Amino acid sequence: MSHKPKSVVLSYLRARKKFPTVWCPGCSLGVIMGALIRAIHKLGIEKDDVAFVSGIGCTGRMPVYTDFNTLHGTHGRALPFATGIKLARPGLKVITAMGDGDATAIGGNHFIHTCRRNLDLTAVIVNNYIYGMTGGQYSPTTPVGRRASTAPYGMIETPFDICGLAKAAGAAFVARTTSYHAAAMTELFARAIEMRGFAVVEVMAHCYTTYGRRNRYVSPVEMMEEEKKLAVPLKAFEKMKQKDPAHALTSGQYLTGVFTDDDSRPEFTQVYADLCRRVQGG
Repeated sequence: MSHKPKSVVLSYLRARKKFPTVWCPGCSLGVIMGALIRAIHKLGIEKDDVAFVSGIGCTGRMPVYTDFNTLHGTHGRALPFATGIKLARPGLKVITAMGDGDATAIGGNHFIHTCRRNLDLTAVIVNNYIYGMTGGQYSPTTPVGRRASTAPYGMIETPFDICGLAKAAGAAFVARTTSYHAAAMTELFARAIEMRGFAVVEVMAHCYTTYGRRNRYVSPVEMMEEEKKLAVPLKAFEKMKQKDPAHALTSGQYLTGVFTDDDSRPEFTQVYADLCRRVQGG
């Protein structure tokens, strides 16, 4: 009797880890981790040639389940750890997974300067508007008016535009998608991993347990349907702007697609290697 082959995703998971995961039912992180695995598989990269790094938070659990070289670091420090790995082993494909708070609050300074250096890393930033694991505090991306444990009457601060920040700081590849658009997410991850330079993919995602319930969503399905509704493809938006220059996004909408794709800038590991050779008289 023949047995069905394992799925692509299962073949990249650590067999000795306890499953199901620690993520809540309906969480978007399983979809995102699956898309990343499929992108790596599509590119034909060997497991031993990947270093997968994270900080703290729900997103930070991704490397725990995957069968790569992995490092589960401290809060906000995924990019410094990844920087050290890439400089020591430039041949590795180094990927980081961070949440919105992990990447742009405690890790915000590291994020800006990794963009500036243009180090050959891939940053997956899961933006679910909240600190999901540590108590539901508001993050730098929590929308105005939405509730969090530290904003019980509604958020009053303007949220970060993560892609706008990455583009302005000098990242070579900047893109946005949603956890609803799993196939598109896989393609963007693959492009980001292949990019020579710092690549950022922001994934608009949902946290039903600590964000959804507090903001009166009925279910994770409703939140995913909202992701589909609010996402506006960049190319479609640009066509509308050509027809009607006054055309603008409505409240809550966000652009998806590729905002920057430019490998013309010097890549940091190569610049660093050239400096070492020059100093050493090579």
